[in-house]
Amino acid sequence: MDFAQHTVDLARRNVDEGGRPFATVIVKDGQILAESPNRVAQTNDPTAHAEILAIRDACTRLGTEHLAGATIYILALPCPMCLGALYYCSPDEVVFLATRDSYEPHYVDDRKYFELNTFYDEFAKPWDQRRLPMRYAPHDAAVEVYRLWQERNGGERRVSGAPTAG
Repeated sequence: MDFAQHTVDLARRNVDEGGRPFATVIVKDGQILAESPNRVAQTNDPTAHAEILAIRDACTRLGTEHLAGATIYILALPCPMCLGALYYCSPDEVVFLATRDSYEPHYVDDRKYFELNTFYDEFAKPWDQRRLPMRYAPHDAAVEVYRLWQERNGGERRVSGAPTAG
């Protein structure tokens, strides 16, 4: 099966049905494990991006939060939210089929605090210099939740079984 073409077809169907032009197909062991188009327009859920929905489905099917051994096909370079999810689930590879420059003449998704052309610069700024208003409200009990987690996990700070860079 041509997984790239399947990703394109899934996105095209979504556009035909009134959705946005994005789709994700997750492949493991030569088979489609999960797939999803972007469902933001259909659900009014700003997190219902194709990558997020497919990753949720794949991880649920596998019973793990890790996608080691998987290849993830996406229609275009991911937004920062999806990029974070892709890094977090640790697939073997992500294959994107279009760049922002190639689709920009046809689709732009700029928001009050989010423009793709400037967001990665914005993201790299310290939290108190970003356009999105953020306020630090220190609360000792918040850190206690993390101490409790570490205690319940035998003193370990890392999530058991998570793929690491080392």
